[in-house]
Amino acid sequence: MSEPTTVHPTALVDAGAQIGEGTRVWAFTHILSGAAVGGACNICDHVFIEGGVRVGDRVTVKSGVQLWNGITLEDDVFVGPNATFTNDLFPRSRVQPEEFAQTLVRKGASIGANATVLAGRTIGANAMIGAGAVVTQDVPPNAIVTGNPARITGYVSTRRKGPIKAEADAASPGPLPPAPRALSVAGAELRPMPLVNDLRGSLTFGQEGLHLPFAPRRYFVIFNVPGKEVRGEHAHRTLHQLLVCLKGSVRVMVDDGKERDEVMLDRPELGLYVRPLVWAAQFHYSADAVLLVLASDVYDPGDYIRSYEEFLRAVRA
Repeated sequence: MSEPTTVHPTALVDAGAQIGEGTRVWAFTHILSGAAVGGACNICDHVFIEGGVRVGDRVTVKSGVQLWNGITLEDDVFVGPNATFTNDLFPRSRVQPEEFAQTLVRKGASIGANATVLAGRTIGANAMIGAGAVVTQDVPPNAIVTGNPARITGYVSTRRKGPIKAEADAASPGPLPPAPRALSVAGAELRPMPLVNDLRGSLTFGQEGLHLPFAPRRYFVIFNVPGKEVRGEHAHRTLHQLLVCLKGSVRVMVDDGKERDEVMLDRPELGLYVRPLVWAAQFHYSADAVLLVLASDVYDPGDYIRSYEEFLRAVRA
């Protein structure tokens, strides 16, 4: 049995505003006509909600937050105290745009205290916006962003896997190379690569059937990436990939729709094997990072899944 809807005596809920069952509206809050607030929400003191706002179920909006026309909060969103939203990129006094920018906060996302979200941005599902962050770009699903401007610093619910030490001199015809190390994510694994050291320098390599899990038909190299940038953020339908950081370091997030892992690649004798239908993103590139990617097929834009929601549907299918 759900709790009744309660509105504090000092709150103003205009006629025509919709308030769902079990929602609590606290002191000195004002909700304008036309606004729609779902069920089981917690709307705290001194919150202002304009008439074009849509708020899903089980949403928490802490004190001192204003929600302007064009803002939508999906189910289970958390908005921290004094977080600031905007809906006009070029505001002028007494001049309204023909249409307010649409800002969407997807299901389960959290926005920390005093964060600022610029107009027209989308905050991905389950994303985490750090306190005081200034969001100037769309935030991918599950990403953790902090700073001004906000940059990705990690992903929620990831298990970091430290680099494993590959056995030396697998080039000799002796024992087989070390076994791959499975991750929590189905469809991804760490693979030690051969390393040969002598007075002339170091060498690492990969051979199909022994070290490489597929026959490569293409390769590409990523380098000179500013440390604040994120690459990847997609999955493949049929393509297999092997990632090896030849120089420097880079973090890779892999996601199978249920589990999420974060891997540090920081040596050429360590590879990350990513099978089809695994969502992956690379971030925290060091200034000198050089990332080699071996692919099982030639480039096919139709093989990419660039929407996380579409990826989840494909996994479920």
